Amino acid sequence: MLSAEMRQRRPRPETEEKSSSDRNTEESRDRRKRNGVGEGEDKGLRWFLPLLVLGCLRHMSATSNIVHDCDEVFNYWEPLHYLLYKSGFQTWEYSSEFALRSYLYIFIHGLVAKPASLFFPEDKVCVFFSVRLFLGIISTITEAALVVALSRKYGKRLGLYALAMLCLTSGCFFASTSFLPSSFSMYAVTLSSALFLFEKYAAAVSVAAAGVILGWPFSILVVLPVTIFSLIRGPFVKVFISGLFTSVILLGLSLYADYLSYGKLTFSVFNLLKYNVFGGGESYLYGTEGISFYFRNGFNNFNFAFVLALLFVTIIPISRKKYVPDLAIVVSPVYIWLAFMSLQAHKEERFLYPIYPLICVAATAVIDSFPDIFHDKYSSEQSIFYKIAKGVRPLILGLILCASHSRTFSILNGYSAPLKIYQHLQYHHDEIEPGSVLCIGSEWHRYPSSFFVPAYIEQVKWIDEGFNGLLPFPFNETLGGTKAAPHYFNNKNKATKEQYFGDIDACSFFIELDLRRPYPARGTDFSKWETLAAIPFLDRELSPAMYRSFFIPYKWAENNVFGLYKLLKQIVPSD
Repeated sequence: MLSAEMRQRRPRPETEEKSSSDRNTEESRDRRKRNGVGEGEDKGLRWFLPLLVLGCLRHMSATSNIVHDCDEVFNYWEPLHYLLYKSGFQTWEYSSEFALRSYLYIFIHGLVAKPASLFFPEDKVCVFFSVRLFLGIISTITEAALVVALSRKYGKRLGLYALAMLCLTSGCFFASTSFLPSSFSMYAVTLSSALFLFEKYAAAVSVAAAGVILGWPFSILVVLPVTIFSLIRGPFVKVFISGLFTSVILLGLSLYADYLSYGKLTFSVFNLLKYNVFGGGESYLYGTEGISFYFRNGFNNFNFAFVLALLFVTIIPISRKKYVPDLAIVVSPVYIWLAFMSLQAHKEERFLYPIYPLICVAATAVIDSFPDIFHDKYSSEQSIFYKIAKGVRPLILGLILCASHSRTFSILNGYSAPLKIYQHLQYHHDEIEPGSVLCIGSEWHRYPSSFFVPAYIEQVKWIDEGFNGLLPFPFNETLGGTKAAPHYFNNKNKATKEQYFGDIDACSFFIELDLRRPYPARGTDFSKWETLAAIPFLDRELSPAMYRSFFIPYKWAENNVFGLYKLLKQIVPSD
């Protein structure tokens, strides 16, 4: 009997279907082999170097970056300031009548800002920079993950080139520490792409969902390729449930945060989509640009790296075995997003932020592939053309990085005056009586936020100097604060009479930009105004494009034209 049973037990055929985990492991091994990375070969960069280098550069960005967009101030810094100090400006998007902005995004940053406000009770500027450092840390971690993933999959050289690009290109330097949903989406796109290359498909989809819901809903187009291929590759049920669970939890938290803040059941994510996509709003009221806007903007922020990124599709036939499909999937949103956003009438620089790291990756891949252009035609690696192509790679990268650093330095030195001039207010506390008023005219759009206004200044007021659009109003505690739906707000960008302060004689301080035009500036009336501080500010209209765009030693200051950003104090007549 025993021998009969043993004879009946036959070994399973090798062709029998394998488990899904085994199949995934073999598919992963096959992909690594196609990419030229064997099991016994170099495992890529370790985490220490990317974290160290990116950390240093993001710290520099956090402490020196200017505020590039007034939307960053009025839609994010000001609500955060109100939650901390019960004062700040409110835009119509935060009126409970419209409720376009999610307070969950503000609450997340409040987790850092609140402890910082307790640690620095007398210095709101330090709270501002604490939040920026937090943003820099997130950027550092997500970009380091992408660099390590690239190096492990495609080799150290590609990882190091990508690291250099992420550190020094102007676009990434500025976007990395901006308090904007598009920057948050950029973090999510970066980390999701890294997880996809790490073959952590469930995590990649979850992070992508977080970027869309917590950050910017429109960035769903950017994460779509990674999400689709993660569902195809990973165990479908596991990946789908992971993304669904993350989405449901975050949507529920967003709904609850909006309910607490707006005082009614409303859904800011849907409201924003309705306003911009489903015909509920008129975003063109805030400015329109031609179809070439983002291409010009991309070149300004990435110079020749942007051109190389657009050429990524042309190297696919040459480097197909190396970059297809994984890197092509990761980079594809560059084309999708540029095409989609270029068709929209209303365009802004920050709308491109979600694809900034992908631009660096695409450009890096093109540079790394230069020798492949000649490899097939001149099969020997000893070919002079092959060697020249290898030598050109660091030269092209160096040119891009030098141009990027030059532009970054020009922007920081030319336009940092607003952040600096407001900090001078803290030095004049003893010179002004309680209840002082800070007035701002045409420079309202460069207001760096209430974090730079000391507590002894009771009010910040706008002075009419010709702007006919709708300006922010202070949050109104009497009407309910964040729950208020003030009558003076509208979604047509129409100015209201209440937004301007009519009594200029009641202004204790005044902020103005004196560009030395034919019309007189207030600071030139020495009988009424005293200049407390004046900082050079680059005059864009009168400065040559080459010299204002790039910092050229000894030539930048000599060839550009500068105005003066001034803090004025009103002279009180003596009795």
